[in-house]
Amino acid sequence: MSLAEAAHERADTPHAAVVEPDAPALAPAPRDWRERLELLRATLSTWPWLDTLATLRQRFREDRLGVTASSLTFTTTIALVPLATVTLAIFSAFPIFSKFQGALEKYFLQALVPDSIARPVLIALTQFASKADRLGSAGLALLVITALALMLTIDRTLNAIWRVRKPRPIAQRVLVYWAAATLGPLLLGISLTMTSYALSASRGLVSKMPGALSMLLNTLEFGLLAAAVAALFHYVPNTEVRWRHAIAGGVFVAVGIEVAKKVLGWYLGFIPTYSTLYGAFATAPIFLIWLYLGWVIVLLGAVVAAYAPSLSMHVVRWPATPGHRFRLAVQILRALAAVRGRAGQGLTTLQLGASLRVDPLQVEPVLDALIAIGWAGRLDEEGEKRHVLLCEPRSTPAAPLIGALLLEPGTGVEAFWQRAGFAEMTIAELVER
Repeated sequence: MSLAEAAHERADTPHAAVVEPDAPALAPAPRDWRERLELLRATLSTWPWLDTLATLRQRFREDRLGVTASSLTFTTTIALVPLATVTLAIFSAFPIFSKFQGALEKYFLQALVPDSIARPVLIALTQFASKADRLGSAGLALLVITALALMLTIDRTLNAIWRVRKPRPIAQRVLVYWAAATLGPLLLGISLTMTSYALSASRGLVSKMPGALSMLLNTLEFGLLAAAVAALFHYVPNTEVRWRHAIAGGVFVAVGIEVAKKVLGWYLGFIPTYSTLYGAFATAPIFLIWLYLGWVIVLLGAVVAAYAPSLSMHVVRWPATPGHRFRLAVQILRALAAVRGRAGQGLTTLQLGASLRVDPLQVEPVLDALIAIGWAGRLDEEGEKRHVLLCEPRSTPAAPLIGALLLEPGTGVEAFWQRAGFAEMTIAELVER
């Protein structure tokens, strides 16, 4: 029996008498581009920008994103050669794209890296990757493991930002990332083939482009980066991430990369400290600094995407006080019980967050705990998943929830459990006001 059938079968049974306001209705989707532009304007004009800055600062400190960016920088440095090797192998397998390989490398490296370090890094990567065929089977296996280590590190980091406790199965994660690493260069090669003249002219290989066409190409370059990062935020975390939230994070990253590239290029041009100290070796520390800044921007963009629902609803995070997860679980049970017998029963995570005035990222792990106990279920349906109450509040003991989130029964607290009546308490008694 499916969760939906189980929920409807239990809908006619009596449940605790609770009074809860209706779940907030989702805003209707815009019908045309004018409504979309008006919605975007209204959203930007009412967006809590100061709260967003405070959230970025708090999450950067509490989640230790600076340390995470350092770890990703090291892993990326080790994995650059394997990823470049895969890209070269893809282009070698499809000779039709071979003549655009050089233009593609220059285009994307210069789009993501300041010009002062793009050329030496490109030369070094090409030299290293071209020698990969001289490695034995053990060496090639090590390259593959190194590339996968970067992908799994990114997966673990993004799931941690979204407070996801259970990632996708390892086989599924490896398949998705490996498909992106292999099919990505091929799709980019097809796109480059179709726009080869514009791309070559934009880099001065054919002729100078008109201003409007150059602006169009720069806009497409910006949009491509934003779309790629948005797809990363949408598909990688093992939770429901709305496209508009993922796109907000992607645009943040694209803007941050452009600003950081200009600032770093200006600094290296006017204050050549690293060139003076390191000489010809200056590319290495500069490139490491750039990788670190890039990962910091990406992680902050992930924070923007993850906390966009709570910021747009103007709700706050509950402080991590003793028993706060148990208190939140009680309120979630009360809200689910209130809509249990209604048509279209069940509430999404965002609806629960808006109804309880709490960050949806704090709601998700508590819902997972209720699902693990067997009291709640997540409906298998398209779009945002609704959660329904599967237990009968009047007859279900509350002890499992109290033991999981408040106080585990054991030696030394038996008398307290007995005097408090936790063992005899039901869910209906727990959630009643």
